Amino acid sequence: MTTGTSDRTAHPPEHGGLVELTTKAPIWDRFFTIAPLVLVGTREPDGGNDVAPKHMAFPLGWQNYFAFVCTPRHATYANIARDGVFAVTYPKPAQWLQTSLTASPRCDDGDKPSLALVDIERSPQVDCPVIRDGYLYLECELDRFVDGFGVNSLIVGRVVAARVDPAYLRTEERDDQDLLHDNPLLAYASPGRFAVVEDTRSFPFPAGMKK
Repeated sequence: MTTGTSDRTAHPPEHGGLVELTTKAPIWDRFFTIAPLVLVGTREPDGGNDVAPKHMAFPLGWQNYFAFVCTPRHATYANIARDGVFAVTYPKPAQWLQTSLTASPRCDDGDKPSLALVDIERSPQVDCPVIRDGYLYLECELDRFVDGFGVNSLIVGRVVAARVDPAYLRTEERDDQDLLHDNPLLAYASPGRFAVVEDTRSFPFPAGMKK
């Protein structure tokens, strides 16, 4: 009778019903996680528009800082390094197709013709491209690059201007659950899927909890 050692090596034992994942390779495609889906707009060297989708994007701390993950190999990184500014569009769920088009690869000459099919305008303060009819816009000045996360970097911007669609603006007169039901959010279920978030609940924070 064999001991089954080779089977345990090929199929690592579960821990309390959980499957052990090897960290010798990236783990993130083995399961789904929810993230925002935003569009980062920058100016090309010739003054043209570049817009790229990002889901590793988030407020950095409680103050007006915004950060996202990029790579020095992308035009977004180079454009921000040169001009020191960028703009962020939070698209609405109905804009999923325009959002997808911004992910199209560049041609051999570096052009991205798919952007001709996207409704682009320039932000008023930092003069960077944004997508028309988004629900939230952030205009940012570069605060710093944090390099060294493998081939990736963290780009941190200071928010110098912000605009929001009135339908998405939180007010004391309107219940948050009703607001999100009537004006849902576009989310990215990484890897490779998206969702429309409209059914939400108030989170039961313990009494006295502070930021």
